[in-house]
Amino acid sequence: MNTDKLFTPFQVGTLSLQNRIVMAPMTRAYSPNGVATEAVAEYYRKRTEGGVGLIVTEGTAINHPSAVSHPNIPNIHGEAALAGWTKVVEEVHAAGGKIIPQLWHVGMARNIGELPNAEALPIGPSGLNLAGQQITEPMTQQEIDGIIAAFAQAAVDAKRIGFDGIELHGAHGYLIDQFFWEKTNQRTDQYGGDLEARTTFAVEVIDACRRAVGPDFPIVLRFSQWKSGDYSAKLAQTPEELSRFLTPLSNAGVDIFHCSTRRFWLPEFEGSELNLAGWTKKITGKPTITVGSVGLNSEFTSAVKEENEEDNIERLLEKLEQAEFDLVAVGRALISDPQWPAKVQSGRMNEIIPFTSESTKTLN
Repeated sequence: MNTDKLFTPFQVGTLSLQNRIVMAPMTRAYSPNGVATEAVAEYYRKRTEGGVGLIVTEGTAINHPSAVSHPNIPNIHGEAALAGWTKVVEEVHAAGGKIIPQLWHVGMARNIGELPNAEALPIGPSGLNLAGQQITEPMTQQEIDGIIAAFAQAAVDAKRIGFDGIELHGAHGYLIDQFFWEKTNQRTDQYGGDLEARTTFAVEVIDACRRAVGPDFPIVLRFSQWKSGDYSAKLAQTPEELSRFLTPLSNAGVDIFHCSTRRFWLPEFEGSELNLAGWTKKITGKPTITVGSVGLNSEFTSAVKEENEEDNIERLLEKLEQAEFDLVAVGRALISDPQWPAKVQSGRMNEIIPFTSESTKTLN
């Protein structure tokens, strides 16, 4: 199995990577009171030492009371949290890697009363949860402006403390995605309407971040068709719809699209073998990251037919060789085995430590 392409350098703008492997963002919640610890720094450093080219951190809370729903999810605001992230950045850079934080607001995916700020109500475009139930009032213009400013400030702080770019979490039914999704966005102002109009909030977030950090600081946008709890959901049913969705986001200043799917090898639309990352690259001309069960011998649910790990990697390499996408995000396989890239590169597939749910119970 020739893995050479996976280990070729990649550059977009000022972001220069030693290889095509990205560590996917995965919530770990090992940052007490929102502050990344020495253990968190070691966790990311070990993945860099194992051969990851780019780390995308777990979701980090922007400066808003209801941004996240667990007290141990890291913040990207406040002196202590930023000092913690500075240490993480230094550790990853010392190991020869690059790292960007994922900026996150969960929106209506947060339940009333959840920590860290139990008194803060969840917010969303129309106050509707992912089931379409009315929970709170729709966001006001003042709230929208405040959230956009919080994303931009997080981007500024990320740049200041040495991160190599940022990723905006616009996937999986969280706040930005709630504006994308008709089920959760029933607004009648400029933020609602058809699929293109529903990108307005994200466009304003991207534009604010771009103006805050300048033209050369990389901005990645993660998006998905599926939502948490609704794997069949689709924002775009056709390539034409996907184009109408992606074009304003691309024009707003996204440098890389991180295209979240559950299984990278599945075609996104009938009549083509391209996956979501492939279609996104074709439509926008921008670099893309593919993701979805890379390096796993089972998928999200045990009821799904198991995949042979080596065949999984073979298909990945074929698509990468064909330039269907540019970068490959690896998630749970890196939780269980920080040396996954090095073992793949040297052909030691039989030495890879397989992922199990036990792997998530510690931060190693």
